[in-house]
Amino acid sequence: MQSNLINPHPDQSHQGDPLPADVLPALTVRARAATHPPSAVCTCTIRDTVLADRPDGTVVRHGATVAKAHAPGTDTVELSRRLAVAAHPDLSGILLPPLSPGPTPVDLHGRLVTCWPYGTPVDPEAPEDAPWEAAAALLARLHSTPPSMLPAGLPPMRGPAKAARAVARLRAAGPHPAADPVLRAWSVLPAWARAEAPMPGSGALCHGDLHLGQLVRHPAPEGPWLLIDIDDLGLGVPAWDLARPAAWYACGLLPPDEWTRFLTAYRRAGGPAVPADGDPWAALDVPARALTVQTAALAIAKSVTADRSLDEVQQAVVDACDRMAAVPPQLKPDDAK
Repeated sequence: MQSNLINPHPDQSHQGDPLPADVLPALTVRARAATHPPSAVCTCTIRDTVLADRPDGTVVRHGATVAKAHAPGTDTVELSRRLAVAAHPDLSGILLPPLSPGPTPVDLHGRLVTCWPYGTPVDPEAPEDAPWEAAAALLARLHSTPPSMLPAGLPPMRGPAKAARAVARLRAAGPHPAADPVLRAWSVLPAWARAEAPMPGSGALCHGDLHLGQLVRHPAPEGPWLLIDIDDLGLGVPAWDLARPAAWYACGLLPPDEWTRFLTAYRRAGGPAVPADGDPWAALDVPARALTVQTAALAIAKSVTADRSLDEVQQAVVDACDRMAAVPPQLKPDDAK
């Protein structure tokens, strides 16, 4: 039994409002224009391919370019600041940079659109080749980014807010026998982890939604690994970026050797989210619990919508929430704020 390490959010696909009919053609035109002039003869072998179509983002590839329509309601100023971070030359080799003009999203029929170079994603058919060490090293470098490199007004990392939205979706889905332990586990978390209070600490630069689907090789196909998807990027608790693999490990969904590879590589690269040695769980406990609740909440909401039972992996996450609710997290004094 092992979780989907590449796409932990399959239940978000094709939920919510459908993409307006005029956005996808305009997004395709945008991808073509970013690849070559409209008058040029297109020799691309891959044209107008939809890579993702979800409420939180639709992505189209044309040749070596991808164009992304961000979620409805995305704040222009906040996205621009996140793009400025991705485009910063001192973060080269960590984040995939946007294509020129960089930190200026374009409005297409009410959706903000950005363009990026195509990178080769992690192969979901080869979990044995999962780049845990590369992911850990990239996170350590991201978390160690000096504040002087960051634009003024960079928003908070959106991880807790996404967890809160998952719980809201669970509550809106209607009754389900597995909902109670998930909601109990949520209720004992500190306010900051539920997006009800500011995150503790001065804030490191965080990705906000780290999983293996957020890495690509660029230049494709064999370039170095880089982090993608800056929609949740911001200042916050760096342990949140380690929380999903930590939660999978704690739930028995990630083999211990893969978790050890990831944690060891992060420490070796000087990552500040956990102590350099010893037990890391004092730092990881609350974020890992929050990600476990988020995963369970989304799984239950989808099962209600589809009128089907939870699968083995989803039930394991719900069971973990039941255990968590019985044993409150170990809170530091400022964590409970």
